[in-house]
Amino acid sequence: MNETIALSGVPETMLQTIYARAKESRTRGAIRDKKAEEIIDQLDYDFSLADRDTAMHSGVIARTIVLDRLVKGYLAEHSGTVVVNIACGLDTRCYRMTNFSHWYNLDLPQTIAVREKLLPETGVISQIAMSAMDNWGGAIQESNVPALIIIEGLTMYLTEAEVQRIFAVIAGRFHRATVLVETMNPLVVRNFKEKSIEGSSAKFTWGVKDGKALAALLTDFHCTEEHSLTEGLAEFVPAYKVLGKLPFVSNLSNKIIVLEKRECYV
Repeated sequence: MNETIALSGVPETMLQTIYARAKESRTRGAIRDKKAEEIIDQLDYDFSLADRDTAMHSGVIARTIVLDRLVKGYLAEHSGTVVVNIACGLDTRCYRMTNFSHWYNLDLPQTIAVREKLLPETGVISQIAMSAMDNWGGAIQESNVPALIIIEGLTMYLTEAEVQRIFAVIAGRFHRATVLVETMNPLVVRNFKEKSIEGSSAKFTWGVKDGKALAALLTDFHCTEEHSLTEGLAEFVPAYKVLGKLPFVSNLSNKIIVLEKRECYV
């Protein structure tokens, strides 16, 4: 018997994104996500809007490609890393990665309740049922280890103050931390709508131009690099191998910004 999932607003968007990954995995194959395929087969949910939303689908697959590459690269170079996946939804990246010491998936209690039904986890993968703005640092068991924080598909639904609060929680908990955060251009926030996201009553509310502008809002972090999602699009839409080199195109696309916590000496 399939699970009927009742969600609304931003939490509902996790169903759209896992569907996009499952569909891609089963068809064109720019990514392979067998766990997403398994989950979709268990759900009783109308995915018709997501099926027609090619912009959402392409964006989800592009960011999955870029983030998978960045996370895999970081873990290969930093043994014993603790990973915190903020606003994880039904993300399945923890099953595609190795070389971490502990992976924490963090999201709102209603989301984690759904996740625990569909993706029960034990051992080196844990669930934290809290808001990204809560002081969740106390739920992290490890100390004095490298920390990698992933913030995917969240900031565009927040306010500037809420984004700053999340980074304050990270800075207060970890001595060393690298953050991979997805951001949206303010022009896109104001003018672009995704059909399936609008159908869930979630709204884009915040964006930032680039990594330098984001770092200027944060006391304890500096930007080390940034990646346009056109890098991921180029993997399955060949035209983006050329279009992605055009600043206008790459700057309008969502970005994955890499930030490092500044070392503090007392």
